[in-house]
Amino acid sequence: MTAVDGDVAVPVAPISRRPVQIRELRIWGTTLRVGVWPGSARRAPLLLFNGIGASLELLGPFADALDDVELISYDMPGTGESGLPPIPYRLWMLALLTDQLLDELGYDRVDTLGVSWGGGIAQQFALQNPRRCRRLVLAATCAGVTMIPPKLSVLTKFMTPRRFNDPDYLASIANEIYGGDVASNAEALGHFKRTRYAGYLLQQLAIAGWTSLPWLRLVRQPTLILAGTDDRIVPPGNADLLAWAIPDSRIHRFDDGHLFLITDPASSAAVIDEFLSTPDS
Repeated sequence: MTAVDGDVAVPVAPISRRPVQIRELRIWGTTLRVGVWPGSARRAPLLLFNGIGASLELLGPFADALDDVELISYDMPGTGESGLPPIPYRLWMLALLTDQLLDELGYDRVDTLGVSWGGGIAQQFALQNPRRCRRLVLAATCAGVTMIPPKLSVLTKFMTPRRFNDPDYLASIANEIYGGDVASNAEALGHFKRTRYAGYLLQQLAIAGWTSLPWLRLVRQPTLILAGTDDRIVPPGNADLLAWAIPDSRIHRFDDGHLFLITDPASSAAVIDEFLSTPDS
């Protein structure tokens, strides 16, 4: 895998077994690290929004499992290898930024997947771009502050990005906060990469007070809602709340925890692929 820096190809550590093209785009006064996994031109590309604090590396196992769909993702401003933004941002601003990013990359219509924190941006992007977003996948996510909350002992461990920067700490709390198969899947935890406190704080501020519940009835894209039955961060009842609010939606549950996209990427990719490949009505 190579990163494109101007006209110079720079070798970087692999994100996935599947080839990925890394570029840096200058948008809205900051540099965004963007990853594109090339795929079939016969299918709509899939735009991925990651969880809080996570960089492209966390998507590697899922990208490998969904091997014929073109994937697009980027490190959020201040996260991973993207630069800090000149001002704090809200989710509606990230939706606008993403719209411009797709223009820069030459994409027209895309499917959209948001996981956990990234599910908030995915909902916002679908609302603001009804023609550009064809289908919506919401994985281990909720409607914002109107969510069914996790235990306080779990929530407090998300106040800082320590789990990204301290592998021993992550291993000690992974089962408590993520649930499912993560305790027996050390390889999954190896995809967590260091992140910055400033970028993590910006992501917390972006979603503070945000809720989609008042306007989810306006989301008209066919929507697949994925939930883990042992999700300790986003209790599974949140999937029912999203399905109740989004008109054209369906739920699929995994017997797993919050990280089913990386602890069981094959099953996750199979369900998502079936949904995305179903012909439009």
